[in-house]
Amino acid sequence: MAAVSLRLGDLVWGKLGRYPPWPGKIVNPPKDLKKPRGKKCFFVKFFGTEDHAWIKVEQLKPYHAHKEEMIKINKGKRFQQAVDAVEEFLRRAKGKDQDLTIPESSTVKGMMAGPMAAFKWQPTASEPVKDADPHFHHFLLSQTEKPAVCYQAITKKLKICEEETGSTSIQAADSTAVNGSITPTDKCDLFIQEGARLGRTPAEVVSTCDITFACVSDPKAAKDLVLGPSGVLQGIRPGKCYVDMSTVDADTVTELAQVIVSRGGRFLEAPVSGNQQLSNDGMLVILAAGDRGLYEDCSSCFQAMGKTSFFLGEVGNAAKMMLIVNMVQGSFMATIAEGLTLAQVTGQSQQTLLDILNQGQLASIFLDQKCQNILQGNFKPDFYLKYIQKDLRLAIALGDAVNHPTPMAAAANEVYKRAKALDQSDNDMSAVYRAYIH
Repeated sequence: MAAVSLRLGDLVWGKLGRYPPWPGKIVNPPKDLKKPRGKKCFFVKFFGTEDHAWIKVEQLKPYHAHKEEMIKINKGKRFQQAVDAVEEFLRRAKGKDQDLTIPESSTVKGMMAGPMAAFKWQPTASEPVKDADPHFHHFLLSQTEKPAVCYQAITKKLKICEEETGSTSIQAADSTAVNGSITPTDKCDLFIQEGARLGRTPAEVVSTCDITFACVSDPKAAKDLVLGPSGVLQGIRPGKCYVDMSTVDADTVTELAQVIVSRGGRFLEAPVSGNQQLSNDGMLVILAAGDRGLYEDCSSCFQAMGKTSFFLGEVGNAAKMMLIVNMVQGSFMATIAEGLTLAQVTGQSQQTLLDILNQGQLASIFLDQKCQNILQGNFKPDFYLKYIQKDLRLAIALGDAVNHPTPMAAAANEVYKRAKALDQSDNDMSAVYRAYIH
C-alpha cells in the first residue's frame, strides 16, 4: 500500500502481515505501550474484532477512498460485519466528534493447543474486560513492555506440524505436558516473549480462549488431548470453539465432534497438507469440515497458515480426504525409492534417472526434493516416516470399511513398516529408500 497523509481519528484500511486489509480507526495508544522503532506507524483499533496494532503508514489506506475496492476483494462474512460496524459508527457519529466505540466489541482471545500460540489484549484500567466474543478473527498483539510485534513474525514461527505425543501428553507452543500439566521448553519462550500467554493444561487453554487450534500426532493423542485428565472437554462451555488440525481417521473426529457439541461447543476438523518448509512459509493446504460458521470465523487464521483452504461439508470428510491425499503421496514416495534402487542395481545412474524424470510429466518439487534427499543421504525429517506410515495404515482401514481395495497402498505400507524396523521412524519419509537397500 502506498504512503498517505493520515492523522489521529482517521478511518482507514489497515493491512498487517498476511492478513487482508481490515477497517479501523487511528487512535491514541495506551500510555504504557511503546511505539515501535523504525518506520512511521499509527496505532489502529479495528472494527468488529477489538484488535489493536501498530500499522506502518505504507500499510494504511483512507477508508472512504478505498471502500469499494476493498469490498470487491473480500467477501467474507466477518469482513462484511466489520464494514457494517464502520457504517453504524458513521451514522452514530454524524455531526458529532466522538471516540471510537466498536459495536459489539469485546476482548477477543486466541490460543493454540498442540504446537500453539496465544495472544490476548490486556485491557487498561480505563478499558475493562467485557464478555468474551465467541469469534476469533485475528491473532492479537499484547500490551507488553516490548514494542508491538508483527503478526507476520509470529505466524512465521507458527509451525502446524504434527509432533510426537505420549499417551497422556500434549504440546503447547512447543512445550511438553505430562498428565495434563504443561512444562514450557526453550521454544515456548519465543512465544511468551512476544506476548503469548501459557496455558498450564488443555482445559485452561480452552476455557481462556474463544477458538482453540490443536494438532497432534495420531488418533490416540487426539482423544487423550480432549478426553484425558484436565483435557479440552473440561474447558468446553457453550460457544467455545475447537479446531482439530491433526491427521486422524473419520471415526476419531466424529467422536470428538460429538462430545464437544454435546457440551455446547463448536467443532471444526482442519487437517493440513504440506511439510515443515511449507508450514514455515505459511503455504499449507487446509482441508476443513464441520461447523461452516466456525470455518468462516477462522478464515483469517487459515490465510496466515496456508495458501488455500477447502470446506468439505460434514465432520469426517476432511479426515477421509486427508488420508487419501497422504496415501497417494506415501505410495508415490515408495515408488520413487523403488525406482532409484532398481536403477542402481541394474547399473544405471540415479542422477540421470532424476534428470529424466524432472524433464517429463512427473516433474515436481516433491519429486526433486525427495530424490535429492536420497542421492545426498540426507534424511533430516521434513515429513516423518512414521507419520506417513500411520496415514497409509488409516487409509487402508478406510478402504476396508467400504470394501474398496487398496493394494498399492497396502504394498507401500509394508515397505514403510520395514523401514521402521530399520529405525527410520524419525527420519524423513524418503528414508523408505533404506528398506530397499538392506
